[in-house]
Amino acid sequence: MSTSIGVRTGSIAESIEPILRRFIGREPTIGLRAWDGSTLGPPRPPVTVVVHSPSALQHLLWSPGELGLARAYVSGALDIEGDVFALLSVREQLAAPDEDVRLDLGLGGWFDLLRTARRLGLVARRPPIPEEEAHLHGLLHSRRRDAAAIHHHYDVGNEFYELLLGPRLTYSCGYWTRPDSTLEDAEDAKHELVSRKLGISPGDRVLDVGCGWGSMAIHAALHHGAEVVGITISQEQAELARRRVATQGLSGQVEIRVQDYREIGDGPFDAISSIGMFEHVGSGHMDEYLRHLHDLLRPGGRLLNHAISRPEPGGDGRVSPRSFMGRYVFPDAALVEVGTVVSAMQGHGLEVRDVHSLREHYGRTLRAWVRNLEGSWDRAQRLVGPGRARVWRLYLAGSAVGFEQNRTAVHQVLAVRTHGDGRSEMPATREVYDSTAVGGN
Repeated sequence: MSTSIGVRTGSIAESIEPILRRFIGREPTIGLRAWDGSTLGPPRPPVTVVVHSPSALQHLLWSPGELGLARAYVSGALDIEGDVFALLSVREQLAAPDEDVRLDLGLGGWFDLLRTARRLGLVARRPPIPEEEAHLHGLLHSRRRDAAAIHHHYDVGNEFYELLLGPRLTYSCGYWTRPDSTLEDAEDAKHELVSRKLGISPGDRVLDVGCGWGSMAIHAALHHGAEVVGITISQEQAELARRRVATQGLSGQVEIRVQDYREIGDGPFDAISSIGMFEHVGSGHMDEYLRHLHDLLRPGGRLLNHAISRPEPGGDGRVSPRSFMGRYVFPDAALVEVGTVVSAMQGHGLEVRDVHSLREHYGRTLRAWVRNLEGSWDRAQRLVGPGRARVWRLYLAGSAVGFEQNRTAVHQVLAVRTHGDGRSEMPATREVYDSTAVGGN
């Protein structure tokens, strides 16, 4: 055994060490503390994995790999002390640039774990599954199941989202135009970027699909004079969005509906924004989604689709239902590669005019959200419970590292429904939306 592992005391930490190495490599630079107080690792590790309870190993026995680790962490049997980014970066660095990061013990690792569990007297019945885990029923991407998936993620309380996202309540990446930009600056700049790409002018009728808490709708109405319809299938989001619209004095310009995109029938619209909603559509419904949005646009009308994706082509992009993200964060989500999206748009009569990667911008945004969460950690736990607060900390930090290391992508794809004679009404250059200076709202 390498001496670089550092100081070791006590049998529990020594017993767990081979399992730890399976997940984070041969030369761990992190610390480990077991439930009996025994430790291993360097003297001052940047992060320490704390195994509070034997049930952490039992979760792994029943669900080897990522899902077992997630259950152990969410339940509180496993915890992270210190810099969560240090732990995630260690794991990410083990994979080659073109590989997925798979938290998988493998068959040999599972037998090692079984032997360890037997030696420690931990082979027992299955531990309880955390209540924060999603268990959806019904046909994939039926309206009822989609509503349940949205409820799981978004209806955890508006106070929590205000704590996490800040006063703009913008749940998608900001656009960081200056080194000294604040999170609010970046969010305003992103809304302005979208508004300019869509060419929104006073009196334009705009549809915001998946409007969240109304931030984009408010911006388009307040700064560009648009008449906006915002739709969401989260009742909690809609209620707060309507209050925010009223506070801005925009109730005559902005309508917030609780409505599925498949139910919209009152087009045409001059422009459609879809920001952070496409991930919930599913690749099997992508054609239906694009066909419907095309039909809702007037000729010359523009669509901006802002969505997270996987960098590699192929597959349906569905988030694994046995992953941490699939069970605890975004059940049924699909991250469709941007080239596939572009081809599908073109196939449904939407001429793609601009593709813009915002990958680095999302990494910076997520780190800002982690700071907000960790800076109000006690309040976050009171609002949503310790388990769900842990879910969000791991999800946000893990996503930040994923974007920074190009394992996850995000693009804005701008398209137009052309006239029958081919006219697009698009500007000849990008200059019209390169400038994103705008006042706060």
